[in-house]
Amino acid sequence: MHIPYRVRQFWLALFAAPTDQDLKLVQEILSPSLTELFLQMQPGEQAHSLQVLRRLMALGETNPDLLVAALLHDVGKSLYPLHIWDRVLIVIARALIPQQAARWGCGAPTGWKKAFVVAQQHPRWGAELAAKHAASPLAVRLILRHQDPLTSEPVSLEDRLLRQLQSVDDQS
Repeated sequence: MHIPYRVRQFWLALFAAPTDQDLKLVQEILSPSLTELFLQMQPGEQAHSLQVLRRLMALGETNPDLLVAALLHDVGKSLYPLHIWDRVLIVIARALIPQQAARWGCGAPTGWKKAFVVAQQHPRWGAELAAKHAASPLAVRLILRHQDPLTSEPVSLEDRLLRQLQSVDDQS
């Protein structure tokens, strides 16, 4: 567990909110329908997604599907918003008892397991939301797979873009 990274995440979750300049950038990348979807996320999730986007752009990434996925990779969390203490619980459980945390992530997002279910299932939910709002098939697949481990060197364009998304997401 990287303490500075987690402290930054905690701070973003508490205090971050996109600026007008941030929202202008979002509107340049996302269609109006996808922008509405982005705006359904909590401010901390929006700030995190903007960080991922900006880091990808700083690396020279220009693929429009990757940029859409950067902004919407966590949009599935908007269906069941979490409190900051839920996020802390997930981080601690995944660090100390990862297999049990994964088991708790199955099922319906209710009761005390809700945070674990959201953490595990939000990629699928986000992909479904993005598809309903007319995101491209590649952007939808990147959102769907953004937590899936890549076990080999990326060969396809999709896997290369996914590797970039995951690398930057893990740092943001």
